[in-house]
Amino acid sequence: MIVSHSNFSKLKALVTEKVFFGHEPTPELIAILLVYFVQGILGLARLAVSFFLKDDLGLGPVEVSALVGVAALPWMVKPLFGFISDGLPIFGYRRRPYLILSGLLGTLAWVAMATVVNTPLAATLAIAASSLSVAFSDVIVDSLVVERARKESIGKAGSLQSLSWGAAAAGGLMTAYLSGYLLEHFTTRTVFAVTAVFPLIVSCVAWIISETPVTERMDWTAVKHQLQQLRQALGQKSIWMPTAFLFIWQAMPTAESAFFFFTTNELKFAPEFLGRVRLVTSLASLIGVWIFQRFLKNVPFRTIFGWSTVISAALGMTTLLLVTHANRSLGISDQWFSLGDNLILTVMGQIAFMPVLVLAARLCPPGVEATLFALLMSVVNLAGLVSYESGAFLMHKLGITESNFTNLALLIVIANLTSLLPLPLLGWLPSSEDMPEDSYDHQPPATLELDSGASKHLAQPFLPDIMTELVIQSREPEPVEE
Repeated sequence: MIVSHSNFSKLKALVTEKVFFGHEPTPELIAILLVYFVQGILGLARLAVSFFLKDDLGLGPVEVSALVGVAALPWMVKPLFGFISDGLPIFGYRRRPYLILSGLLGTLAWVAMATVVNTPLAATLAIAASSLSVAFSDVIVDSLVVERARKESIGKAGSLQSLSWGAAAAGGLMTAYLSGYLLEHFTTRTVFAVTAVFPLIVSCVAWIISETPVTERMDWTAVKHQLQQLRQALGQKSIWMPTAFLFIWQAMPTAESAFFFFTTNELKFAPEFLGRVRLVTSLASLIGVWIFQRFLKNVPFRTIFGWSTVISAALGMTTLLLVTHANRSLGISDQWFSLGDNLILTVMGQIAFMPVLVLAARLCPPGVEATLFALLMSVVNLAGLVSYESGAFLMHKLGITESNFTNLALLIVIANLTSLLPLPLLGWLPSSEDMPEDSYDHQPPATLELDSGASKHLAQPFLPDIMTELVIQSREPEPVEE
């Protein structure tokens, strides 16, 4: 028994060190990680939503783009949810009740999708409710992580955020393939019904999280002071010019929604294969992150933005081979070409977007780091919305529908060429000399949360892929969390 107990202690220590990055796997920590895990696993309904909008509701690519834009609105105002949570406690609690309500809202949204949603308007409301559920719960759980990170060393805090990201990534990877496999064997509404179970996990684990009731009145003086600091920061040319560049860079039109219709209606890709593609792109995004961290993280911003934009545009043109069926002349099947193309484009897309996180982190002055970072990420999400809406406008003008892809090649050319338009504005980005070496040293934005005066209202740089294959992204597949 002594030996057995000793072995168990060693195993527990090993798991704590290697799996939980040195953090004690307490029930509360597991509960927090489960919330992030649910965010990733909600991708189970990703393809089901896409096919539901396309086949069950008969929407075209233009309508779908408009719908996704509305459903993505909660992610444009995430910092507001943080202020609501802080300023309007429920029964004296600022975190736990909002997590419970978020989980219930998510479940109700997916139950509605599985049962009563039969019109585009109802689908928009239900998907928007699901988006609101995840956005609000993400703000709350981010706040919980920040509160606990401030009790640890800087090294431990960074590992805590990495652990949270890992939980979300694990959920996403688990459902990347299953999202297509289930749709191959069950109806879209069945997949929605299964998905409705997962938000309830958030509501259940919320009870495990310890929270001291609020007894004193909310002190808005600190919030007011921070908003003043934020306004002063945004008035600086060194901050608003790079922010404007990021917005323009992300706001160029995209052809992704039309391309989804092309792959399903024209190329007849089955849901199971599309799930396989998502699995490949999910893994490829991790490869992109590793390549950036290993080889490119110290490359000047102007250099990496410039070259990644040019290379991404050039690689994006390879999609024309699939649209024109030229790949068949080369002896490459549509499926294999699509897998290879998505793999390369996702790796490059992730590399292209990683500097956004680094730049946003290094732009933030002391005192308003996390709040300004949240605002910058909301700007990026808003630019993604503009990207989809402008893409929808081009689809309408070019006459692209769910069955007419005559001008899809032209749309792809326009989308890739317009992505080069921000290049003359590279001078708006700070040079190496303009960015003094500071304590962040290219660390992930999570470390910014340690400042005692920083706001806890953080934002993900990307929207989670829970709504549809057409969800707003960084013009490249698969976003990462802040």
